[in-house]
Amino acid sequence: MLDNICQLARDAGDAIIQVYNQQAPLDVAHKQDNSPVTAADIAAHEVILQGLTRLSPDIPVLSEEAPPGWDVRRHWQRYWLVDPLDGTKEFIKRNGEFTVNIALIEQGKPVLGVVYAPVLGVMYSAAEGQAWKEEGGRREVIQIREARPPLVVVSRSHADSELEDYLSQLGEHQTIAIGSSLKFCLVAEGKAQLYPRFGPTNIWDTGAGHAVAIAAGAHVHDWQGKSLDYAPRESFLNPGFRVSIF
Repeated sequence: MLDNICQLARDAGDAIIQVYNQQAPLDVAHKQDNSPVTAADIAAHEVILQGLTRLSPDIPVLSEEAPPGWDVRRHWQRYWLVDPLDGTKEFIKRNGEFTVNIALIEQGKPVLGVVYAPVLGVMYSAAEGQAWKEEGGRREVIQIREARPPLVVVSRSHADSELEDYLSQLGEHQTIAIGSSLKFCLVAEGKAQLYPRFGPTNIWDTGAGHAVAIAAGAHVHDWQGKSLDYAPRESFLNPGFRVSIF
């Protein structure tokens, strides 16, 4: 199944790149929450929805671009959680720091995850307690690593005062800013040791990266120490959280 989902993420990435490489200015619309959406988001969504329906017709799909209503999903025990284009702001800036995110949720936990960055040509994946990175045709197991001082990865497009206060009290550290679910993946592959998040995220922003991070040995907890939970609930919003090796 994991290989099939990786290929599906590549297919979605190809659909995104077709829009990304167009010379004309991007046509950007905005949703009710003021988040941007482009033709690439929709094209990737269609590719993934069709692919998942073919691969696993018995497993429902929750995608950012067509989230089912609460009455439909309230009793789901197992479902696909999809962000067809995570990091739309980075896509619009054309900096390459955006991903295709696909996760399988069982009993509220992400048990399989794929994060694919089509411009960077990097695929992160996880299943059955193991995580991998594939780049340049080479696939390798990844795991967390300690470093002193720790490298803290932060959002490129979502800085806030809470984060600044937290970092000021953290002690000696270095920081790097990057877009999308790549922040989870940098911790997973040992390049960073901490990703703190205070600003709002939705469950489709985090499910796949969460799966990769925990399979590589990281912890993904809210600020009360509880693991992020993807069991169906009416709101799609996550609490603040931290991804860390500690």
